[in-house]
Amino acid sequence: MTARIIVGYTATDAGADAVALGTRLAAAMAAELDLVLVLPGEDRSVITPPDASYDWYLQGQAETWLTEATARIPDAVTSRSHVRFGDSFAEGLLAAAHEFAASLIVVGAANDGLRGRHRLGTVASELLHSSDVPVVLAPEGSRRMEAIGITRVTAAIGTRPGAEALLDESISLAVATSAELRLLSLVSVDLPATVDTGVIRIAGAAHADDVLGKALDALPDGVEADVVVARGDSIEDAVAHLGWEPGEIAVVGSSRLAQPRRLFLGSTAAKMLHELPVPMVVVPRTRQEGASR
Repeated sequence: MTARIIVGYTATDAGADAVALGTRLAAAMAAELDLVLVLPGEDRSVITPPDASYDWYLQGQAETWLTEATARIPDAVTSRSHVRFGDSFAEGLLAAAHEFAASLIVVGAANDGLRGRHRLGTVASELLHSSDVPVVLAPEGSRRMEAIGITRVTAAIGTRPGAEALLDESISLAVATSAELRLLSLVSVDLPATVDTGVIRIAGAAHADDVLGKALDALPDGVEADVVVARGDSIEDAVAHLGWEPGEIAVVGSSRLAQPRRLFLGSTAAKMLHELPVPMVVVPRTRQEGASR
């Protein structure tokens, strides 16, 4: 069964960023792309009361925007466009993801984010606290990198529960995109500040060895992984000083507060977002049953 990727589209730079990243992922994974634009449902605010002619105009405009967006997608990538209605944009995207059994939902950063960085808007924030499908965040400026493939997948593994699901998703992405796999041990910068420096150094080395050992057992034949230990005074400092390739994507797990098979953006991932110059994939704490990959 061919994988499908949902792109949450708006006629903005953030929407163009999401389409560009979704196209890169679809091309690398030989997946199909579904552009979804969500309009307010019947229960919208009384500020915009139901009006048949306005609804007709709005849907027509949405279809025009989607036609313009799909025209920029290469013919080699199978794509479709959909206008949906929902109480919120995030709710409409999730409904579409469930309908199409999508393996990823791609959304753009807020429109006033710094180039090459993430700033979470309302839709992304809602998805990152409710989705049961992995969410991909496209940093500002992704629309300028359409010709770049996926060259490396970096899994940021800390000390909290959910590492197994994170590793599984990272391996699946690396295999699907034929990308290199890098395992990033965050334990040395993800421990309380009161812990002795020597203990942190020992714990970091031990965690890296443990991560590598478990990963090697889980890797399919022909897939190899590098392990790097984060160094720095904080998560942000460590991320800023790591080497990142233009074609790289980072994969992080949900907070331990997340419900099973749901997302909840944790403090570590939130800190990484401040400095991360590449797309971030946030995966549920446990894998979704019946996932397409």
